[in-house]
Amino acid sequence: MPIELPEGHTSPALPAARSAEVVIRPVSSNDASRWDAYVLGHPDATFFHRIGWKRVIRKAFGHRTHYLLAERDGAIVGVLPLVEIKSRLFGHSLGSLPFCAYGGIVSDDEAARSGLDRAAQALARTLMVGALEYRNQVAQHADWPAKDLYVTFKKAIEPEVEANLNAIPRKQRAMVRKGIKAGLSGEIDADTTRFFQAYSASVHRLGTPVFSRKFFRLLKDEFGDHCEVLTIMLGDQVIASVMSFYFRDEVLPYYGGGVDAARAVAGNDFMYWELMRRACERGLKVFDFGRSKRGTGSFDFKKNWGFEPAPLYYEYFLVSDPEVPEINPLNPKYRLFIQAWKKMPLALANVIGPHIVKNLG
Repeated sequence: MPIELPEGHTSPALPAARSAEVVIRPVSSNDASRWDAYVLGHPDATFFHRIGWKRVIRKAFGHRTHYLLAERDGAIVGVLPLVEIKSRLFGHSLGSLPFCAYGGIVSDDEAARSGLDRAAQALARTLMVGALEYRNQVAQHADWPAKDLYVTFKKAIEPEVEANLNAIPRKQRAMVRKGIKAGLSGEIDADTTRFFQAYSASVHRLGTPVFSRKFFRLLKDEFGDHCEVLTIMLGDQVIASVMSFYFRDEVLPYYGGGVDAARAVAGNDFMYWELMRRACERGLKVFDFGRSKRGTGSFDFKKNWGFEPAPLYYEYFLVSDPEVPEINPLNPKYRLFIQAWKKMPLALANVIGPHIVKNLG
């Protein structure tokens, strides 16, 4: 059964991979609902393992996708979402999962895990990529080179709103109260228009290329009520906005930012509190603040909320790359680019940015 590819692409042959009674094969369009049912029921799976990412990444960026599943007696016992990125600037890679905080193999047992792992390594060699990357929450390959750069922040949501507010450290709680006193309010948006206004302004200040409007529209359309936009207003002025994902009993604010006026009224602080408050009232149990790089403002901001960092294990099977690729803003060779990007007019950055960021993963 062929791997689904963008129009105009052909797929290399995928070596058959069997372990005991386990069969590894590419996913087909008929497997979509079964894949998602498996992901929803597996305790180690995340929102980023959902099959919808396959469609979003293909439609938004045109990247080839190689989603593999493990079956035993016709039942799914493991999944591995993989995306191939081929760029003249940033190299050729295969990963689980680009653009996502978490990924890697989800399986019921060692036979399924090792079968998927061997199939991914064989595919990486066949495609002649530089490296195969897994974005794990738990270490899987102690013998592979790894990147000790990212951490994740998760915390239980208390059942009472006031308890969540009191759990925020004093200085950060004062910032939340500042936003409340300023008269900020939150609104759920049906589309991504106001979100993109706040988000694009924020990443431009950081010197980071912006994702396209199309990408965010596709996320909203693909995941429906499991992808929600909360926009913070001061009267009729957009202050900040966040796109969050919902998975089981968790809320994950993933893309967000504020306009220049947000700082004066603690717009971002209020935004995350408003999201937490709403999640509490909905009966959700976990606030996943997502990943951050060590030594960044985002890392410090999340710690100020009382969240403790947990390591993420980004592991690499090197094929043709001599060492782990360092494609991130902390790499000194990108420093001049970041400074120049900050000075670029926002409208121009919003046009050029999507053509760059789609290859970063």
